Amino acid sequence: MRRFSCRGVRLFASVALVALAAALGGCKTFSTADTTGSIAAPDAPRGEAEWRREAEALGEKFRADPRDPAIAIRYSRALRGSGQRTQAAAVLEQAAIFNPENKALLGAYGRALADAGNFNQALDVLSRAHTPDQPDWRILSVQGAVLDQLGRHDEARRYYASALKIVPDEPSVLSNLGLSYALSKDLKRAEETLRRASANGAIDRRVRQNLALVVGLQGRFPEAETIARADLPPAEATANVAYLRQMLAQQQHQRGKPNRKSIKPIGIDPIEDANGT
Repeated sequence: MRRFSCRGVRLFASVALVALAAALGGCKTFSTADTTGSIAAPDAPRGEAEWRREAEALGEKFRADPRDPAIAIRYSRALRGSGQRTQAAAVLEQAAIFNPENKALLGAYGRALADAGNFNQALDVLSRAHTPDQPDWRILSVQGAVLDQLGRHDEARRYYASALKIVPDEPSVLSNLGLSYALSKDLKRAEETLRRASANGAIDRRVRQNLALVVGLQGRFPEAETIARADLPPAEATANVAYLRQMLAQQQHQRGKPNRKSIKPIGIDPIEDANGT
């Protein structure tokens, strides 16, 4: 499923490529992102109509029992799938009032806040979704992605480093770290990090699409095209390559100077990928 919205490093979740022409400076989000960061993605792509039907059914259950965290998380996920991000966060906020210590619920709530563009509030909630004595590497990666959205790249990388101490060479964390370098225009280090993430044979294909983006931003389009086509269906690969071409044309117009506001990579939300809710 390709899903493009005004997002930077999304924690957010689409398996498609990058929207290369969108300006990060005016974006609201975390799909990824999509990036970088948290309710799980569906097992198969769904259309908005299907998400709306699910949201209607779960909405009745939630209104009957707003205290149930599992229902709240599922309902919020369906709302997000149908584009109702603010309402998705509101549902989890209500459930969190009744379940202030539920770590899974707080993680989902923080993710939803970031998805709606409320980054500072998301950081506050995510800090309560795990503890220093029992850190959750997935939450750490999400926190890093939110900080990247706020332009606090050095701080974000400390969170990624902490996550990698728990799960060395975890591709989703490395991918978000690579995107962090890309957003701060360190394309060489971004490429090195994304190649390290790609070394895992079982990686999410979004990692390779992010690598294609960074390689393309450095002007090596034939190589970027090969990477972009590696593991995608023909139609999706063609669309991604078209975006790569658009990106290169834009970069050439800007005299080859990569601009943080002209790239929109896919952040990977390890919470979303792991839970499968």
